[in-house]
Amino acid sequence: MDVVVELRLLGPVELSVRGRTAEVGPPQRRTVLAALAVDTGRPVPADVLIRRVWGADPPDGARRALHAHVARLRRLCEQTEDAGPPRLRLARRSGGYLLEARPDHVDIHRFRLLTGRARETGRKDEARAALLREALGLWHGEPLAGLGGQWTAQVRETWRRHHVDAAVAWARAESRLGDPSAVIGPLTELLGAYPLVEPLTEALMRALHAAGRGAEALDCYAALRERLAEELGADPGAELRKVHEAILRGGPAASAARPASSTPVRSAPPPAGTAPWPGATPSQLPVDVRGFVGRGRELSRLEDILASAAEQPSAVVITAVSGTAGVGKTALAVHWARRAQQVFPHGQLYVNLRGFGPGGSVMSPAEAVRGFLDALGVPPARVPASLEAQTGLYRSLLAGRRVLVVLDNARDAEQVRPLLPGAPGCLALITSRRSLTGLAATEGAQLLTVGMLTPEEAGELLVRRLGAERVTADPGAVREIVGRCAGLPLALAIVAARAAAQPELPLAALAGELRRADRRLDALDGGEASSEVRAVFSWSYRALGPEAARVFRLLGLHPGPDAGLPAVAALAGVPAARARALTAELVRGHLLTEQPAGRYAFHDLLRAYAAELVATHDGEGARRTATHRMFDHYLHTAHRADALLTPRPAPVPLPPALPGSAAEELSGHRQAQAWFTAEHPVLLAVVEQAHAAGLPGHAWRLASALTTYLDRHGNRRALIAAHTAALDAARRQGDAVGQAEAHRGLGLAEDRLDRPDAARAHYLRALELFGEAGDHAGQARIHLHLSRMSEAQGRHRQALGHAHDSLAHHRAAGDRAGQSAALNHIGWTLAQLGDHRQALAYCRRALEPAYETGDLNGQAHIQDSLGYILHRLGEHAEAVDRYRQAVDLFHQTGDRHGEAAGLVCLGDVHDATGLPQAARTAWTRALAVTAGLGLPDTDPLRARLLERLGLLPDGTAAPTSRPAPA
Repeated sequence: MDVVVELRLLGPVELSVRGRTAEVGPPQRRTVLAALAVDTGRPVPADVLIRRVWGADPPDGARRALHAHVARLRRLCEQTEDAGPPRLRLARRSGGYLLEARPDHVDIHRFRLLTGRARETGRKDEARAALLREALGLWHGEPLAGLGGQWTAQVRETWRRHHVDAAVAWARAESRLGDPSAVIGPLTELLGAYPLVEPLTEALMRALHAAGRGAEALDCYAALRERLAEELGADPGAELRKVHEAILRGGPAASAARPASSTPVRSAPPPAGTAPWPGATPSQLPVDVRGFVGRGRELSRLEDILASAAEQPSAVVITAVSGTAGVGKTALAVHWARRAQQVFPHGQLYVNLRGFGPGGSVMSPAEAVRGFLDALGVPPARVPASLEAQTGLYRSLLAGRRVLVVLDNARDAEQVRPLLPGAPGCLALITSRRSLTGLAATEGAQLLTVGMLTPEEAGELLVRRLGAERVTADPGAVREIVGRCAGLPLALAIVAARAAAQPELPLAALAGELRRADRRLDALDGGEASSEVRAVFSWSYRALGPEAARVFRLLGLHPGPDAGLPAVAALAGVPAARARALTAELVRGHLLTEQPAGRYAFHDLLRAYAAELVATHDGEGARRTATHRMFDHYLHTAHRADALLTPRPAPVPLPPALPGSAAEELSGHRQAQAWFTAEHPVLLAVVEQAHAAGLPGHAWRLASALTTYLDRHGNRRALIAAHTAALDAARRQGDAVGQAEAHRGLGLAEDRLDRPDAARAHYLRALELFGEAGDHAGQARIHLHLSRMSEAQGRHRQALGHAHDSLAHHRAAGDRAGQSAALNHIGWTLAQLGDHRQALAYCRRALEPAYETGDLNGQAHIQDSLGYILHRLGEHAEAVDRYRQAVDLFHQTGDRHGEAAGLVCLGDVHDATGLPQAARTAWTRALAVTAGLGLPDTDPLRARLLERLGLLPDGTAAPTSRPAPA
């Protein structure tokens, strides 16, 4: 393969462009490049890069130095642009940096691709040998040569193991092809670097014996036995002893095993010919969880990973299971391990690493390894003194065996690395509250995240713990318990335990305790730390750094259901980049969940815990300031987004925002629409929260900013709820403009719900209040609302008068977009009065200010009016064009009601001009839009559509005097 750009890590760190080596720079910069390259194609947070390069205790200037190195590396990557695609690029992404390159242009990733393809060849030794030969050819010495540091040493050790695995697999394939002499030299050289690796010695002994050099094979065995005795106090493994004995007898050595078939390991018997296990056969798995339910997806994934072990005979399979506190990671691991234990005839090791627990007494790797050696029957006198030697002995004892190693409750990747088996045939299953992505990057671990139970699974858990009779006796209480426990197995188990201990206690009583927000965590107390939700959460919380812990607490002030990163930054009063790093720490600890589009959430119990913490650890002043920053952020961003939806020169004035509460930068209508779509559930909650928190100005101003979005999306009930709270807030503040804005929003909602009397009352009160305040812009908008409502009631002269009043007030306010809307409505009303030529003139005059101000929704309404007028004037082709423009513009602005109405009229024009199929297509599209709006069949627009399509509400054909379009 002709590689134009190649990044080499399997030797000195080098960048090659068209065969010429580019100068990367000093060792520290090469380490930065390597730290990025191991995660090619994935963003690496800046904090992770700093730990990889400078360790756990970086110097004060580490971040500045990182930025400098990245800048130099970015310029270095730019040199690859002349080489043509695919090139190397270094970009900033999500609080970190992303190295973009094809995986096969980075040697370690190409090595993994080749060895992975080799495992998939099955019994095709020729193809297998060729792929592995190419993979081994990528090595040019010690990986990451010349670089220091703990992370580099760990990565280097992992890659060395992969190198050895590949070499052994290659040697076996070559030997089966009848060319053992070809592997003797490379294996001898590799054994010099790794003198204690038994699979290397075994492969070399087989090759020497097959080549007629049996004496050298025996010498090789003797040398290894002596080294093991001296350095580890151990003997060679059973498989190696078997090869040695066969050579001594003068017969052929046992043939190298072919690659395992793809038959799932879950049903495979122990490997034939397996030697007896020396010493003890450990069986350390805890008791399976009583009443284990659900987890079908996770169990299936673990089964698939186990089955893949058969396809990777030269690698240790590592699986890391992560999830939030109390989600049942240990229960899942133990349940699956007991199901799979027959696949591991040489034993099952288990240790609770106490990564998260009471007292913070995290188990050291040395303590865990020593426990494993005891379980494996190693006499105390033969246990080496150093951790490195103990780890070497532990891995040697597992060589050639099938052992399951369960590492439960791990703190981080560094804690488990010394405990990973080093030989194929074993499987390491790890659980942690943190996502151990480092193990995936360097050890190739499979990552599995455990989520909450579904409501059905949660109900089944209660049935298994309490019995079907008691659970089915009060389904309402069970539903409430399941909902308030948020699908968290620990919480459900505690409730079940309390209910089981008090058989006469109604489940409704427990549901009542959970219903009281201030008592919810008190109700979830099983009597000891490990079964008390608050305590279990605290173990994860105490593992956080001080800044991340503060952000977690402050999120308890957020109304939910989720938050965007800028809102988190405002709540904490930190820059967005810092907020990104802190939320990443919370996500890694499963105290926060990252959702699509960069939003963050946690379940209700964690929210309750965070609320407790912030009330306890942060003073009232700090809480109020943080909340105020959050309100300012939402209000100022909503104000900006609303101005993009409907341009106006005199918007509602805003109070200045507190420092650290910057509004989001939004450019254009689409971004404003997308922001409202993502945030409107939060904004509705903030309206209520701001009112309750004694910030009435924020409540009514935010409700006002939400009005256009909610109206265009047909969310009338939310509009009423928001402006009801806003009206109460403005009355308490004595703010006339605030009350007028709230009445305007309520009038609009009542108008859309076809309640004209209530709507008119709100409109007239708003008009009175805006008049008292001398607010021309407010009066103009109310007159326009009254005009539209009067026109809908057939009061065209009254509507025309309100439209002219609206135009006058818009001119007084200097509002060009508003003038456009008023001119259009004058034209529309004149058309209803039959004066189509004058109507056409007014609507055409309305276009210029709409274009001038960029008011897309205003343009949509004008095009809709022009379509109507031209259709009445007999200009059908131009009418169709205008309606199509209107429908497209309504769709762009998210005005679904306007889009549906425009489609109805478009269909009417087609129908009138003898195009029934085109008419039916437009009406069908309109019907789908009204369905998406949730309009009832009694809604006038939807009723018109059903009538035009000849349908009953249930979708069946309706008898009609008007034939349905073909």
